[in-house]
Amino acid sequence: MIEICMKRVALEDNMTRLFGIIYALAGPTLAGILITAALTMNMINTKSMIYAAAIGFIVALPIAWIVAKQIKDNA
Repeated sequence: MIEICMKRVALEDNMTRLFGIIYALAGPTLAGILITAALTMNMINTKSMIYAAAIGFIVALPIAWIVAKQIKDNA
């Protein structure tokens, strides 16, 4: 029973690590895309840039989790 729990903890730890790596790439990428979109629409002010960056980082959370889960399930 303890071995099963240890294996599960190890798998969840790998999932968390993979999620962190993917989020570190996806967060700034989506934030940059949304900031570029805001600049393209002539929203050249601090408030728009902060909102675009925050939305990019927030949207990247579920995306990184789904991608990490897909990678883990298919590995």
